[in-house]
Amino acid sequence: MKNNKINILNSVIEQNLCVGCGACLYDISKSKMSWNNEGFLIPTAENLEDLKGEQLIKVCPFNTFPDDKVKTENELTEIFLQDAPNFHHKAGKYFSTYAGFSEQFRLTSSSGGIATFLLSELFEQKLIDAVITVGEGENEHYEYKLIKNKDELLSTSKTKYYPVSLAETLQKLKDFDGKVAVVGIGCFIKSIRLLQYYYPELQKKIVFTIGIICGGLKSKFFAEYLAGKAGIKNNVFSKPQFRIKDHKSTAGDYSFGCLDKFGTKKQIKMRTIGDMWGTGMFKCNACDFCDDVTTELADISLGDAWLQPYNLDGKGTNVIISRSILAEKIIKMGTEKRSIQVEKLPIERFLVSQQGSFNHRHKGLKYRIKKAKNKNQLIPPKRHDNENITLYFKWVQKQRMKVRKRSLKVWSKKKNTQHFDKKMFYLLFMLKNQTRLYHLLKKFKI
Repeated sequence: MKNNKINILNSVIEQNLCVGCGACLYDISKSKMSWNNEGFLIPTAENLEDLKGEQLIKVCPFNTFPDDKVKTENELTEIFLQDAPNFHHKAGKYFSTYAGFSEQFRLTSSSGGIATFLLSELFEQKLIDAVITVGEGENEHYEYKLIKNKDELLSTSKTKYYPVSLAETLQKLKDFDGKVAVVGIGCFIKSIRLLQYYYPELQKKIVFTIGIICGGLKSKFFAEYLAGKAGIKNNVFSKPQFRIKDHKSTAGDYSFGCLDKFGTKKQIKMRTIGDMWGTGMFKCNACDFCDDVTTELADISLGDAWLQPYNLDGKGTNVIISRSILAEKIIKMGTEKRSIQVEKLPIERFLVSQQGSFNHRHKGLKYRIKKAKNKNQLIPPKRHDNENITLYFKWVQKQRMKVRKRSLKVWSKKKNTQHFDKKMFYLLFMLKNQTRLYHLLKKFKI
């Protein structure tokens, strides 16, 4: 540590950089995760002094003063993914890139079902005894669980845009005698790698990681808002589903659905609600300071194939980037056995599938960091903070930050969709017009 006064409280939580992964609580017995006023999970302890331990912040993915050996994703990659022969500055180290799907698991998954296929194979080959992934919760809609058999996988196969934490499951892992795989978004996989670095015994327990390419961590307000738009009254709903496919339409034409208090299904097409991702609505502040677009630290990373012709198929297709020998082996074996249908995808095409995220998280990062530091905020070391952008793109970035912050504030005060839409109308109108202007000027290279 460069300053022993720096701790998880004042350099992460108070800076609004916590993503709720819960890794910092791995070595604390009397601790839990609690909801903050923006609908995100943050660590709490009976004695707040417990949260000031030096080891806690070392495993935080947004540690503002990391040790040099694990300073960024680049250093961690050299530790955990040494065998990968290829490197791209936007995607990290890798073996191969693909697009494809699992016929068996495709229709029960949010995308192409490749994650469920991988986990199924790991169980089948007895390479793991359990998987740490997100499933239906007892106290919340969703939570991380320790799944110990292949049959339970289908119940965890769909994407959940809802805050979850590894904290409780990591505690269970301490007493678990076996090998596990972990599924998570970029910042969560980074916390796993940091845990493995500082607690070497976890390198033997956690033997495989599947990274889900993430467009931004959403507040629980996101689910509440969508439920309201679907017709839920008084915020009483259960079993939210964020990616209900329309097999006869395109991949992007999916719906949100949930059950009301009577068990009646409510559903709404996401395209009728507006842009929930490009606007940054209900997004975690830390996501604006993340430059890991492709979950670079996982053994294999999976995303949606937002590319033609794949995005025209409503059944869903994954983009895949393998980063370890085992990951590459399972993909090749699955192809040979025809358990999956995949084809090689040039790295340039793979990157295009996530172009919107690269534009925001790489291109606009320097501007957002400058704005934060002008307010004396602490920011972790970043690798993609050197791009200069036009005045017009700065306007877009500034407006997105306003929309993100305002959306959380408005919903926290009054959880009513009509009230929310009215309060957010002007900001969203301005963002839409500024974005259009930026793209128009960019087209004419102005």
